[in-house]
Amino acid sequence: MTGPLLEGATGLALGLLAAAVLAAFTRLARGPSLADRVVALDAIAATIVAAAALYALRSGLAVFVDVALAVALVAFLGTVALAHAIESGGEP
Repeated sequence: MTGPLLEGATGLALGLLAAAVLAAFTRLARGPSLADRVVALDAIAATIVAAAALYALRSGLAVFVDVALAVALVAFLGTVALAHAIESGGEP
């Protein structure tokens, strides 16, 4: 059961997370190096995980916690793979 304070707080937090995704997407588009783009993708994934967790709190549906966990695992594997590609000479 959610109250007006929880609704307002999660609404504000989701709005701030949307702003964070926009800022990270700007870095993803403008990033001068591949490492900047990898960090931006990781930041976008982290904000999506936080948004899913907030939505799980707001709606009371535990399935969104599973979504957050799955996104976090995939993002981790992607970050490791891109770091390996950069280390092995993937940067032009």
